[in-house]
Amino acid sequence: MHERIKEAVVTAWTRAWDFGDVDAFDSISSDSYTRVNSATGGEMSLAELKQMVLDVRAGLPDIETVIDRILVDGDLLAIYWHTTGTFTGTLGEVPATGNRVVTAGANLSYLEDGVIVREEVTWDTSALLRDAGIASLASAFEPDLAPEAADADAEAQLPREMLKAFNKQFISGVTVVTAYDDDNQPRGLVVSSYNSVSLDPPLVLFCVMKTSSTYPFLFRAKHVGINILSSEQHDTLQVFASKASDKFAGLDWHPGPEGSPLIDRSAAIIEVEIKERFQAMTHTVFIGRVHHAETSDDAPIVYKAGKLYDGRQLAPIDAA
Repeated sequence: MHERIKEAVVTAWTRAWDFGDVDAFDSISSDSYTRVNSATGGEMSLAELKQMVLDVRAGLPDIETVIDRILVDGDLLAIYWHTTGTFTGTLGEVPATGNRVVTAGANLSYLEDGVIVREEVTWDTSALLRDAGIASLASAFEPDLAPEAADADAEAQLPREMLKAFNKQFISGVTVVTAYDDDNQPRGLVVSSYNSVSLDPPLVLFCVMKTSSTYPFLFRAKHVGINILSSEQHDTLQVFASKASDKFAGLDWHPGPEGSPLIDRSAAIIEVEIKERFQAMTHTVFIGRVHHAETSDDAPIVYKAGKLYDGRQLAPIDAA
């Protein structure tokens, strides 16, 4: 009896996880099957488990699952397993990084009449996500961790126009974030949502909309350049704000120590190593550690309320 159950589990897992035949779970699961995340307490039905497997396989099409050990004790079944795969497909809205992924976990399953009715799962998603380069995308694997629907309580949400009015009062510089595409060609896009996180360690952040054509390359990049444009670079800003196919054509630039394309004549430049990628609905928040910096005395372009200003014309406020 025990050996039959073990063999059935191995067969079903192999067919589902390695080949995408998720209906193979039907042979080892009851109609009332429930999967419980031991860390969060979130529950998942059999149909949701099948969809999760298909979603993971879309991102890691070469995934291979190995059951390291199965123990059966009466109506309890313990499954210890690990998987390997390559993040070469799209996972939700997240583009491939090409990273090799290794993860492991354990399932404690409760049996009735020889099939699983409930599983309590410990899955080291943090290791998988770290390997994949998407350290905070837990909701892609565990629907119970996904953010609430944006329109769940429309009346309680801040009106869009009010938030826009607030944002217009904030003054920032203008940066161009640069990296290489899959053909090793320099790419870049204008980013106004840049900020310093800390000086020790030297961390910065910037946000990028997922629909940007440059987004997939930035997401896969290990190092990027962040260029604060000077008041002398209005022409450069216009190029990067356009839909030109080659925005570096005729542009003077140089590679940083890690190879990132850095734009000449910028008011200031840093090269950063991407450490974290946090998913924020329509955008991704990138956290980078600074490894190289270049500065000048040139004044930056200033951005406020949809308009650009010459940073050289700013009037200082005298201290009282």
